[in-house]
Amino acid sequence: MKRILNLLAIILMTTSVMMAQDKKSFTLEDLMPGGNNYFNLQPKNIQGLRWWNDLMLKGEIDELKAFNPANNKEETLITRESVNALLAAKDLGKIQHFYSIQMPYEQKWLLLNTRKHRVLLDLDTKEIIWCQAIPAKAANQDWNQTSRSLAYTIDNNLYVTTADGKETQVTNEPEGVLCGQSVHRNEFGINGGIFWSPKGNLLAFYRMDQSMVTDYPQVNTSTRIATLEPDKYPMAGMTSHKVTIGVFNPTTKETVYLKAGDPTDRYFTNISWSPDEKSIYVIELNREQNHSQLVRYNATTGEKEAMLYEERHPKYVEPQNPILFLPWDNQKFIYQSQRDGYNHLYLFDMDEEMGISHKQLTSGKWIVKDVVGFNEKAKEIIIMSTEISPLQSNAYAVNVKNGKRRLIGAGEGVHRIQLSGSGKYVIDSYTAHNVARNIHILATSGKGEPINLLTAEHPMNAYNMPEISLGTIKAADGKTDLYYRLVKPVNFDASKKYPAIIYVYGGPHAQNITDTYNYGVRGWDIYMAQKGYVMLTVDNRGSSNRGLEFENVTHRQLGVEEMKDQMKGVELLKSLGYVDANRIGVHGWSFGGFMTTNLMLTYNDTFKVGVAGGPVIDWKLYEVMYGERYMDTPQENPEGYKNSDLTQRAGDLKGRLQIIIGANDPVCVPQHSIAFLRACIDAGTHPDYFIYPGDGHNMAGRDRIHLHERITQYFEDFLK
Repeated sequence: MKRILNLLAIILMTTSVMMAQDKKSFTLEDLMPGGNNYFNLQPKNIQGLRWWNDLMLKGEIDELKAFNPANNKEETLITRESVNALLAAKDLGKIQHFYSIQMPYEQKWLLLNTRKHRVLLDLDTKEIIWCQAIPAKAANQDWNQTSRSLAYTIDNNLYVTTADGKETQVTNEPEGVLCGQSVHRNEFGINGGIFWSPKGNLLAFYRMDQSMVTDYPQVNTSTRIATLEPDKYPMAGMTSHKVTIGVFNPTTKETVYLKAGDPTDRYFTNISWSPDEKSIYVIELNREQNHSQLVRYNATTGEKEAMLYEERHPKYVEPQNPILFLPWDNQKFIYQSQRDGYNHLYLFDMDEEMGISHKQLTSGKWIVKDVVGFNEKAKEIIIMSTEISPLQSNAYAVNVKNGKRRLIGAGEGVHRIQLSGSGKYVIDSYTAHNVARNIHILATSGKGEPINLLTAEHPMNAYNMPEISLGTIKAADGKTDLYYRLVKPVNFDASKKYPAIIYVYGGPHAQNITDTYNYGVRGWDIYMAQKGYVMLTVDNRGSSNRGLEFENVTHRQLGVEEMKDQMKGVELLKSLGYVDANRIGVHGWSFGGFMTTNLMLTYNDTFKVGVAGGPVIDWKLYEVMYGERYMDTPQENPEGYKNSDLTQRAGDLKGRLQIIIGANDPVCVPQHSIAFLRACIDAGTHPDYFIYPGDGHNMAGRDRIHLHERITQYFEDFLK
């Protein structure tokens, strides 16, 4: 009997090996963005899905279709050939596909953008009913569907073209002053500088004076003689820019500025309008970022009307979202705050007789990630949250009256939803660790059966995949659970000893491990597993989506607690009988580059090889908003800055460290790595260094393939 069992085991093992051998091996062209086969190995998706009222639009290359979830009927609205014929007749260009079209009105009107023109096409009459020229150099475009006015920037100034085609230059500022663009280096949830009022009658905009900010001397080396192309880069503790908020009236051609007082060392964030267009709401933050105020201004005069709410925190307050008025009640709005330790919804009521009041609408040890929209009939807010798991993002309907929540869709994975006009339906696209991608139409009421639009096949089934697992370990505090992702080598043999690499980021506003396809594993991790490496990633304290205490434990001492947690990952690796404890490497980019370099210096007997991409080396050289939130100023926290300055420990380098940067990195400026090289020379240590000319904070396209070839080869040369 024993002989039979042994024979069966041999047969099974042989069969397994043969099956593995029959499968394909990956190349970087398969696994990395920019690779010629990368998109073929991504889970299938459906582009061009959106809503027109409660009808789902499906924009394809040659046809625009409408699907009615109430009766499961689909019809073709128009073809690309027909559209382009109508456009050509009026010399308005052409469209290449229907992926990006919109139908923003109740009427059956199609909004097209031919790059040179914005066009409205009546689908019933097949007539072009309106068009608007788009200036050739127009950037930061923001179009209001009610007024049909277009706001945009050319160079550093703001312009408006009204529905009748009349263009007005709103600002005329000198060099060093930017209008209508993102400010505060895109912190605090800021991603633009133009804010139309609901009906498009008024336009709020940012004006940023950075003339007092020191120029950082970036250099363009592609010219015959290298050309100076400086960035305005305010470093921690140094003079920052000054921001004001203007309000332009397209009818009167007049601009007023909000009378917010001296803008020096202040941040103006999360701009929103009242539904009646009479007021503007701004969340204002001091430079210390420990005190925020929600302030209302008169949109016509610019006068400050009221300070409605304020928050203080001993470490930092970080507003990320503008207020949202309830569509059925202009006196009530939603405010998002981490005041109880997790980002939650608060319902504010501006009762004229009782004054302003608020109540907490959601609560628990989870966060609201996003407010998607409203179901006005049901009086519900549709949100995305981590209530089920920090690794997930799930849709919920929240009752505004009592805060009760109802899950929408599957209780697994990471979901992205689009809400229909009435809030009755969602297009729900999600992935999970074992789900490549599912797309459904769901009723937000939870009633009825889902309408399946796509069940994607696993795109890598033909390839020899490594085993990918998820687990938890205790943080260095001995109580907090940390998630890790472990990737075993392809054709794993437990009797062997494998080298291991920790991929690390570790900083705020990032999460490496999620319940997405294959637990969000990186293509490079799969590639290295194929080459015989154990790959480990740990989301340490300080990273995202675990609450304020989890994140701000690193305050004033970046790198300290994060490294302690990463070393718990090292302990895990060393506990695995198949990991060679003498061959452990580390790799990361940006904050991960800082972590990589720090780990190589601090635990120089543990890490033999490291590759640090775009690293922060000295936080004094990083920008004001991000740097001072987590470290305070160098003047306030000299000890913290000194301890995190990696140039001071350049002499501790023992293993092989390669630093890679983009020559024109505007985020972690080249001075970081150059200063570290100087310190290493002075200390007699020998890192390796590689520069990508013309690239910024990361590499794209073919440069990204080259980058990962280089990273791979470094570990193959010195860790394998």
